Amino acid sequence: MTTEERTAERAPARRRIPWGFFVKIALLALVNALGLSIALAAFAAESWLILGGSVALVVIADVVYLTKRALPMKYLLPGLVFLFVFQIFIFGYTAYIAFTNYGTGHAGSQEQAVQAALIQGERRVDGAPTYPLAVVERLGEYGFALTDDGEVLVGTETEPLAEVPGATAGAAGAPTDVPGWTVVPRADVLTDAELQQVIAALRVPVSDDPNDGSIRTRDGTSGSVYTSTLVWDADAQTITDTSTGTVYEATDRGSFVAADGTALPAGWYVNVGFENFVRGFTDPSLGTPLIQVMAWTFAFAILTVVSSFGLGLLFALIFNDPRVRARKFLRMLIILPYAFPAFMTALLWRGMLNSEFGVINDLFFFGADINWLGDPWLARFAVLWVNLWLSYPYWFLVCTGALQSLSGDTMEAATIDGAGAWRRFRSIILPLLLVSTAPLAIASFAFNFNNFTIIYMLTEGGPAIPGAASRLGATDLLITAIYKISGVSGGAADYGLASALSIIVFIVIGVVSAVAFRQTRKLEEIQ
Repeated sequence: MTTEERTAERAPARRRIPWGFFVKIALLALVNALGLSIALAAFAAESWLILGGSVALVVIADVVYLTKRALPMKYLLPGLVFLFVFQIFIFGYTAYIAFTNYGTGHAGSQEQAVQAALIQGERRVDGAPTYPLAVVERLGEYGFALTDDGEVLVGTETEPLAEVPGATAGAAGAPTDVPGWTVVPRADVLTDAELQQVIAALRVPVSDDPNDGSIRTRDGTSGSVYTSTLVWDADAQTITDTSTGTVYEATDRGSFVAADGTALPAGWYVNVGFENFVRGFTDPSLGTPLIQVMAWTFAFAILTVVSSFGLGLLFALIFNDPRVRARKFLRMLIILPYAFPAFMTALLWRGMLNSEFGVINDLFFFGADINWLGDPWLARFAVLWVNLWLSYPYWFLVCTGALQSLSGDTMEAATIDGAGAWRRFRSIILPLLLVSTAPLAIASFAFNFNNFTIIYMLTEGGPAIPGAASRLGATDLLITAIYKISGVSGGAADYGLASALSIIVFIVIGVVSAVAFRQTRKLEEIQ
């Protein structure tokens, strides 16, 4: 060995750059930045639960990934966070809303309800001065800056007017420079239609007392004080209409109600206990229709699973026979409905089933006027038929794979023992198929129990049930009924009742799945 080789052997190895550590620090920095932004937004909105949860998750992430302990937790933590945020938190919040009257007319706090009530009764104060005004903006929030006796005051919808030191006003009196704010150019105020709508709807409180009124503007260049004919008394918890003398008292139901029973439109959400769960089945306009919807939901889910499984198994048995020629090509044709998006197929069938110009009536019923989607029972049959068209290819694929995995020795032994085709199917093939397909059948039941797409795209839940609230229809499933009750599709929203029904759906599917999985264990004894 030469001297150079011995020197190179004794030299310390070059240390590698710990790129993995830098990547970990960068990812943790992103996580901390995201958590901090969520925490700041939650603090501004006074959402203490979200604030505490986001801070706790960030601290836990830092502790787990910056220490050498808890190695398994380094792999489990991302999944646990997603489970908590997207499952447990959402379910918990839904359960919370289910015990409130949150919905149209009860969508905020009492303070917000008072502000909304006062705004609805606003009138310009007689003899109130007109103030030179400028529209200002900060971090996407708009406000007004006005000049009063040489002082520049600034406020937003949530912050009352307050003096801003160092602000300057122009020759016309309107503020031109406001520290901490961006003065919106007058040209933008006059030409931007969207901005004009924001400005017209903006109300800046004069003080912390809502009875003092607020500044409003019509042209974005001058403003005046508007007060409401309604007066709020925080101590007595009443709102008085000064024009009529009517007094509205706050109730424990989240409304301002007068002695004659009239109520102000604006209310707030409060805890109502199990009222939503009870009302869903006792309210005359909801109880009977919801019972019909629930019965149809079970029938739809069960009939869909049974019919699609049966048809898929039939085709699988036929095309699993080696005597059938061109099996690959025929199997490809069988699974074509499965290759198209469900919503497109539903819309296509909706057109074909149209009673006036649909091809189903023209080609198969000699032009007869059959109202497939307007009659309750025909609409239910149409929904089952279209869903069968969409579902049987899935079961064809599943059953084909299950049939090909069956032991040939077992079938051969049964044939030698004299078992016919029907006996082999009933005693061997079907029980063995159920062992592998029963869990999939349970999953299919849960999916069709909440099959929103096929119902809404084909019938929109119609035809309507006479006298039913929220436009409930004969083909509505519980999931589409919840969608309508929530008001997302239009009309009055009742998020409390919709959340209560969501909890019921969750419990029903959980109980049915638990019982069904327990029964499938008995099938495993066959193997």
